Amino acid sequence: MKISLRFIAGILAVGLCNFMPAKAQQQPASITVNLKQETGDMTPIWAWFGHDEPNYTYMKDGRKLLTELAALSPDPVHLRVHNLLTTGDGTAALKWGSTNAYTEDTNGKPVYDWHLIDSIFDTYIKRGIKPYAQIGFMPQALSTHPEPYRHYWKPGDDYNDIYTGWAYPPKDYNKWEELIYQWVKHEVARYGQKEVESWYWEIWNEPNISYWKGTMSEFFKMYDYAAHGLKRALPTAKIGGPEIAGGSSKSGMKFLRAFIEHCIADTNYATGKIGTPLEVLSFHAKGQPTLVDGRVRMNMAPQLRDIMESFKIIASYPQTKNIPVVIGESDPEGCAACGMATNPQNAYRNGTMYSSYTAASFARKYELADSLGVNFMGAVSWSFEFENQPWFYGFRDLATNGVDKPVLNVFRMFGMMKGKRVKVIASEMHPLQTVIDLGLRGKGTDIGALAAKDKKEATVIIWNYHDDDIQNEGKPVNININDIPATVASVVQYRIDDKHSNSYEVWKKMGSPQKPTEAQIKQLEQAGQLQTIGKPLKLSVKAGKLNTVIDLPRQGVALLVVRW
Repeated sequence: MKISLRFIAGILAVGLCNFMPAKAQQQPASITVNLKQETGDMTPIWAWFGHDEPNYTYMKDGRKLLTELAALSPDPVHLRVHNLLTTGDGTAALKWGSTNAYTEDTNGKPVYDWHLIDSIFDTYIKRGIKPYAQIGFMPQALSTHPEPYRHYWKPGDDYNDIYTGWAYPPKDYNKWEELIYQWVKHEVARYGQKEVESWYWEIWNEPNISYWKGTMSEFFKMYDYAAHGLKRALPTAKIGGPEIAGGSSKSGMKFLRAFIEHCIADTNYATGKIGTPLEVLSFHAKGQPTLVDGRVRMNMAPQLRDIMESFKIIASYPQTKNIPVVIGESDPEGCAACGMATNPQNAYRNGTMYSSYTAASFARKYELADSLGVNFMGAVSWSFEFENQPWFYGFRDLATNGVDKPVLNVFRMFGMMKGKRVKVIASEMHPLQTVIDLGLRGKGTDIGALAAKDKKEATVIIWNYHDDDIQNEGKPVNININDIPATVASVVQYRIDDKHSNSYEVWKKMGSPQKPTEAQIKQLEQAGQLQTIGKPLKLSVKAGKLNTVIDLPRQGVALLVVRW
């Protein structure tokens, strides 16, 4: 019997990997990384998070998760949260929160109370986290339509129930401006000018839909007065907006253009001069999962179209082309608090569907920014945690009851990537335009990679993704890394799949307990951490080239860390 030398070499290469045995019957996907071909900075666009409920921030599981978010990134993490100016007693609830920062006495004189905002921002600053500080929503005493105000929405209710008195314009713009002035002045006194100068401030949320019950002109007026109050308190503070919903929708694109043109060329409502401060531009981008024959089917295409169209608008104005851009919410769909019990299309959230989608979508965000030449600073994952809720209820969150979900480990992987992004050629990675037009719904899965290099190190994140929620054993991936200036390199592989870095699968094997024991919670916490697969390797580098093969199951994500 004759055995080719090529076959023997292939078997030896797989054995050297010591990660997983490759499937000899399948043609491997190939990924080539060229370290000398830089494509841009490995900007930590992923290190941005947000949520509706500000009062979760300083609660037990909120503090724990923020500590973990701060630890996963060498760069400061940014947090965006709604309801920082909403009136109330600080009771936390789904899609609700309050700080009672502004009330009025019986004579209509403003009363400022910063203690709950302090609790929120203190929690951030203690961990080195930067507020992406949202100026909103309207205090009850300032609202032109103050009743009803507090809502009691729950999953399954009409989403429109949330839009109450907080969504209306101020009845007194001078009092609104003074509120922002006093707020920013307080933050400078509490944290110091240098610290507050490092924050970005933004106005409101999704003013092109019912989050804003005023007109477009009234929004611009509200923005101008807020910006003027902020700049009076700290002239070097940075502010922007408009955080539109649906970056590719007709209303979103119309609003974004009008907002930019107002800031560039219109008369400022507060100052009477031409122009309004604008140091950051923001919009939202969402996907659209559905159920097909009882199974979740994701759709990345609408999210990428939102990003593409808004990037195009921003790049079309010379005055905004280089302004930092933040996708203020960038997610697989719209409602973080809508669990899978009431919204079964959201059943992707607990397991590896969410983590592999996140890896595949963030790579495309970098690609879009590169192609359109915008100054892309951040993409907020609108996902945090929901305190004291059922285990693995299917909220869009990063952790459940203090236990990390698989998706959080993708951000841990991103946190290990630094330096410069470099060229990747992947035989089974779908072209960007195809994903924008059609999503990832063809016959083959999307096996792609994002790579970076730093001093004496390369990092490569690899995913096996498809919009249809199906798991299988996947296929081998042949990885070639070129231009390594050494003869030997160490390789460590981190992995997220059904057996690694996956608290959800462990929880299900326990019988899906809603009251897990202390021992079970400890086991779940361990399962939620990012894990390596196989042993660290020392591999030969020949003529600058390193080769390794891994088996990557469908919905799996791997990170290779190569050091020399």
